[in-house]
Amino acid sequence: LVLSLAWLGPALGDEDKDEEVVEEEEKEKKEDEVLSDEIKEEDNVLVLHEHNFARALSEHQLLLVEFYAPWCGHCQQLAPAFAQAATELRNESSPARLGKVDATAQTALATEFGITSYPTLKLFRDGNRTHPLAYTGRMDSQGIVRWMQRRAGPSATLLQDTDTAAAFVSSQDLVVVGFFKDLRGEAAQAFFEVAAEMVDMTFGVAEAAELFQAYGLSADTVCLFKKFDERQTNFSVDPARGLDTAELTQQLRVHSLQLVMEFTNETSNQIFGAKIPHHMLLFLNKSSSEQLSLRDGFRAAAGGFRGEVLFVVVDVTGHGADVLPFFGMTPADAPTLRLVKMENNRKYRMEQDNFSDSAIRTFIRAVLDGKVKPHLLSAEPPKDWDTRPVKVLVGKTFEQVAFDETKNVFVKFYAPWCPHCQAMAAAWEELAERYKDREDIVIAEMDSTANELENITIHGFPTLHYFPAGPGRKMVEFKSTRDVETFSKFLDNGGTLPVEPPVSEVREQPPCPGQSPAPAG
Repeated sequence: LVLSLAWLGPALGDEDKDEEVVEEEEKEKKEDEVLSDEIKEEDNVLVLHEHNFARALSEHQLLLVEFYAPWCGHCQQLAPAFAQAATELRNESSPARLGKVDATAQTALATEFGITSYPTLKLFRDGNRTHPLAYTGRMDSQGIVRWMQRRAGPSATLLQDTDTAAAFVSSQDLVVVGFFKDLRGEAAQAFFEVAAEMVDMTFGVAEAAELFQAYGLSADTVCLFKKFDERQTNFSVDPARGLDTAELTQQLRVHSLQLVMEFTNETSNQIFGAKIPHHMLLFLNKSSSEQLSLRDGFRAAAGGFRGEVLFVVVDVTGHGADVLPFFGMTPADAPTLRLVKMENNRKYRMEQDNFSDSAIRTFIRAVLDGKVKPHLLSAEPPKDWDTRPVKVLVGKTFEQVAFDETKNVFVKFYAPWCPHCQAMAAAWEELAERYKDREDIVIAEMDSTANELENITIHGFPTLHYFPAGPGRKMVEFKSTRDVETFSKFLDNGGTLPVEPPVSEVREQPPCPGQSPAPAG
């Protein structure tokens, strides 16, 4: 939310004239400060503007700059973590420093670096002003520190003999080692790039012939060493294609996960960060030994789908309890299975749960081959769903209402928790009241967190769709200002807005993202 603050005060008497003089002096003092290239600090964060920015770049080899807006809630949330990271880096005498720019005041800098959203973080290296690097790490203090440390020093530890290599491999549950014949070659350089980005993993690099021999390698290879599942996974470097950084990153993400994950607060970021296209979920009650035994068949089915389907166990009495409403489930429904297609949150279920490994494999293959229809949620229609001005739709009734060829139907797809939906609720009610006597127009709404449609995917809230009368199952998305008058012009003009000369720029408020409780979105 953007807060506009108006400062109001009387303008009476000599006392106010004195205040005006003081204010003018303060203003001139601030202008003098801004014009100086002096660099001040707040909580070890450099305070930057257009007059000291060049000096900051020249004095600091690695400078991560946050471009922020004072009113931005995300910026305010980031501020303590950013300051803590700045303090940690300074205390360890790192060449990396953090700075900040008020992009709403320093418009020249905001324009120069293409700042369009807040906060935006950019890394400036060796004084280079023309090609800053976008920040890709986590937005917390440890994430920022690790990301900067990887760029301040070598991103991978050089392993020179078998003893240091063995100690390195056994030092943690998971480490990555790149074996390269030439550490100055393109493949090794690409490996260093991956290591710099994946700050949550530990990387080593080896060039010595004795290490190639010790680990049974004859060509450039990246090895993932784990203390679980497969102990060693090798990714050979194609001599013709070289090493693709995006491909290696995805392979490491996928194979760093356990074959079967348990959904917890600690693992949720890993589960979704791997970007595996399907999730197979086993919902069970961990307090039941009988249900716990179902994990054996679940695990046996997982091996053939690594990278394509992620297998996740969800405890319905633990962390997983919060996601049950997203599936229309209660703890009493456990044990049960669901497969989720992550790109659209479509859910699939067996006609009757069968927990054997062969049945699970057969079911997954049928879903992947498009032979199973999604399982769609639907609430029960309220008894008075069509007696109020705003008609209340559910999954079961949507088709008959929205695609009634005699009606023009305007539907709001919303989420009960969405503040934008709550803000426009009154306008939607007023619109329905205005058109309640029109036989050819229906104003409706549907709770998209409790109802799903096979051919319509809602990505954000509120989403407004207009379904015109007539054949053809047409649908038009409304994307303009969300107020009663604009809605009315849209309806009176048959589902389009009349072209009007622009008076001023209108910025549409972005929708709430279609948040789905993990593990399905």
